[in-house]
Amino acid sequence: MREMGSGPDRLRILLATDSFPPVCGGSGWSTYELARGLRERGHDVLVVKVAAGAGGPERETSYDALRVIEFRAWAPPVPGIRNYFKNERLYARLAPRLAALIRAERIAVIHGQHVLSAPPAVSAARVAGIPSVVTVRDYWPVCYRSDLLHTPRGLALCPGCSRAAGLDHGAPRVGVTGLAASVARSYLRSNMRRKIEALSDAGAVIAVSSVIARDLNARAPELAGTDVHVIPNPVNIAALRQRAAAPRPMAEPYALYAGKLAVNKGTDHLVEVVHQADLDWPLVVAGDGPDRRSLEAQAAASGRDIRFLGWLDQHEISRWLAHAAMLIFPSRGPESLSRVLLEASALGVPIAAMNTGGTADIVEDEITGLLSDDPAGLADDVRRIRHGEVLRHRLAAAAANRALEKFDAGAVVGRVEALYERLIREKRP
Repeated sequence: MREMGSGPDRLRILLATDSFPPVCGGSGWSTYELARGLRERGHDVLVVKVAAGAGGPERETSYDALRVIEFRAWAPPVPGIRNYFKNERLYARLAPRLAALIRAERIAVIHGQHVLSAPPAVSAARVAGIPSVVTVRDYWPVCYRSDLLHTPRGLALCPGCSRAAGLDHGAPRVGVTGLAASVARSYLRSNMRRKIEALSDAGAVIAVSSVIARDLNARAPELAGTDVHVIPNPVNIAALRQRAAAPRPMAEPYALYAGKLAVNKGTDHLVEVVHQADLDWPLVVAGDGPDRRSLEAQAAASGRDIRFLGWLDQHEISRWLAHAAMLIFPSRGPESLSRVLLEASALGVPIAAMNTGGTADIVEDEITGLLSDDPAGLADDVRRIRHGEVLRHRLAAAAANRALEKFDAGAVVGRVEALYERLIREKRP
């Protein structure tokens, strides 16, 4: 990492993350936007990416001229044992490596980005005597599976006393019974306790939505004394709009679903929503996941024009999103802060969404999109957007303006930078 300049406000920052481009999901792109934004503000940024499950030596690469150290953490392909290697064994190895990097690179602040990288980042900061920040993008501090769902296919959320994915209320999500279930419960409770302890030791916690902050407060009383801030994921709106300026992918209007094809995303309702809405536009499905085969079968039986594109890279999904006449967002799991909703808003795409988790932080009903509480309501909203040209234009314009004000990377990264600087000042003797 290059030498520090003479300016007093130039910081050396280490971002520890589970995910980073070029191949990653929303959390990885959010981490990249933070790194890029910090660099643009004059700071030196080093990224340490955990390659969980991968063997081999550590390697250094780069992405967009950002230094990226890939820390490899092998795990056996055996359920249960694999999780131990990807958590406890990983923490024990990664924390001292991060501490060594803090010393060697003269890091001023370390920022853990997700479940595998955050606990060892806090531990390393404590050893090195520097501030630590943790971003919470889903429910990993209060749910082992990070989704708060009580049963794999149900809508009910775990009660507040059930941190280990419903383990205190039977064994529907454990998969074992008897002594094995007792051992599993003991391990998962210990694992969750360790994560909460790490989070409570952080200098500050960033919750990406008001709902995440609320649930941390309600489900983790140990964090009562922790400095928690609600700061959304950043979106580089100028770059997004530039990527989206490519020609239309198809001439006719179309509705779009973009994301994982899985039960918590509500995709099992997608075909029925299109049918109930009597949507006469094609529905384009961009994404992949465990429910793809069943969804394709439902689509074929429906007789509706539903087209599956599979997984698309960042540029292609931006192009399809920008030219969509409507985004359908049927997610029924407790969304933290959906990146596809952020980007659709920034691009002025009318949105019909289920009101779940942090979605209302992005979509204000009847102002920047339409929110519904069940699939029937979602179908009604799809119908309204399809047949309401004035409504489409009104929602699109309001969403684009709100995104610029609230989610653009410049403003968001500035808030994170101010938090770093405050923590560093408070840490000084």
